[in-house]
Amino acid sequence: MINNNKPITQHFKLIILLFFFHLSITSQSSHPKPPPIPILPIPKAHQISWQLAEMALFLHFGTNTFTNSEWGTGRVDPSIFNPTLLNATQWVTVAKDFGFKRVVLTAKHHDGFCLWPSKYTDYSVKSSKWRDGSGDIVDELAKAARNAGLELGLYLSPWDRHEHCYGETLEYNEYYMGQMTELLTRYGEIKYIFLDGAKGDGEKDMEYFFDDWFSLIHQLQPGASIFSDAGPDTRWVGDEAGVAGRTCWSLFNCSAVKIGGYNDPIYSKEGDTFGHEWVPAECDVSIRPGWFWHPSEEPKSAITLLDLYYKSVGRNCLLLLNVPPNSSGLISDEDIQVLKEFSELRNSIFSHNMAKSALLSASSTRDSNDFQFGPENVIEEGLYTYWAPDQGQSDWELYLEFQQVITFNVLELQEPIQMGQRIIQFHLDILDENGKWQHMVSGTTVGYRRLLLFPTVKSHSLRLVIDKSRACPLISHVGIYMDSYSVPRHVSDTHTKSKFINNLVFRRTAFNLSQSASI
Repeated sequence: MINNNKPITQHFKLIILLFFFHLSITSQSSHPKPPPIPILPIPKAHQISWQLAEMALFLHFGTNTFTNSEWGTGRVDPSIFNPTLLNATQWVTVAKDFGFKRVVLTAKHHDGFCLWPSKYTDYSVKSSKWRDGSGDIVDELAKAARNAGLELGLYLSPWDRHEHCYGETLEYNEYYMGQMTELLTRYGEIKYIFLDGAKGDGEKDMEYFFDDWFSLIHQLQPGASIFSDAGPDTRWVGDEAGVAGRTCWSLFNCSAVKIGGYNDPIYSKEGDTFGHEWVPAECDVSIRPGWFWHPSEEPKSAITLLDLYYKSVGRNCLLLLNVPPNSSGLISDEDIQVLKEFSELRNSIFSHNMAKSALLSASSTRDSNDFQFGPENVIEEGLYTYWAPDQGQSDWELYLEFQQVITFNVLELQEPIQMGQRIIQFHLDILDENGKWQHMVSGTTVGYRRLLLFPTVKSHSLRLVIDKSRACPLISHVGIYMDSYSVPRHVSDTHTKSKFINNLVFRRTAFNLSQSASI
């Protein structure tokens, strides 16, 4: 008897085998790719917290405020210190209302006068008329900052022009560490310590035990970031103008810099492509010509502060802006007005990201079957979502297509810095009416945040090209904005064709278009 069902059975078994083989392949391919390997060095948690703050308010305050001086002698009678209207809550409210996440106080400046009642000296608020000698400014500021949800930082000057043991290395280092211990154990969490290597002209042999200081700070306040010329957590940018380098790496070698000594300003400003440590730069600048309040001085304008914002926060740094309280103990009305205008300028520009309305695509994606690394991530806020191109591709391009022509003059980029700083060079193209890509602007490093300001252009298609990177580039955020306040003073013929430039207004700005080929 012939079994006519045998070929059908074998055929059915083959179909079943193929079906399960397909499921196996599908199952394997559906497993998402893990994130790429971070490229070292990478930031510590407290360094990321420092970077996310973006701006901090520096408060220079002390006897200098009452003597109309910048450099105290250490011999002024402490009774002169009497800020009768002092209100630390006002300082903190000003900071919070206008976008500052941190306040930093000069707990002791070079004159040695302490704004807290230190048990190691009588040259402090306890010898002043203020609060009848029972006040503590560090305590009042700490409580006000904590209530407002702001982070607190302190500056304790190594140079002390009052203390008799200054100049005796061992004795003074013990004295200094005793005062540092007071500050780090009395006032709750301290998120930041500002240090420098200042010394008197006749005290060149005085040695500061920085390594011991750093260890003590990290022991007592493990979440604090330490600033100095050479880190260990954040570094000085090399000037007091609030301006970072157009190239600015968070990568650095601390051993290449001496705290308080002469250092290569370019190295401090730009960092090191091959640096082995993560030490981002901080830009410190005062809103007034001096660091302490003087009745004859006026604050910088809001448009000047906006320019500094582009050149500090917009170049991968934190802006530490000094706003000194006056002799009554309050931040002056004219300073508050400038900060208000500065805040309004930033909100007007950066509250509307045109990139959110774009259709996003990329030359490649790390995992085409998963949205984890897709180009649409670049319009999300935060560091932990990002576009990642395919590891095997050498073309790194991101496209933004708009339904209608947009007008803009600011590009914002961010890298997920927890994965390391990668991008070395990039540029932005726009599509002209003939369907050809035209170079618009180029830049070097990105890091936490990069802002590029250029002449106003119009287009419906943009192309971001990563030209060079230390490893496969990653982009966490792209912003496209219109700044109607800061506009280039002139247009270079080599920059772009004039037909793409619209609405130029000749206003004061530090932007130099002749340098736009590498901003």
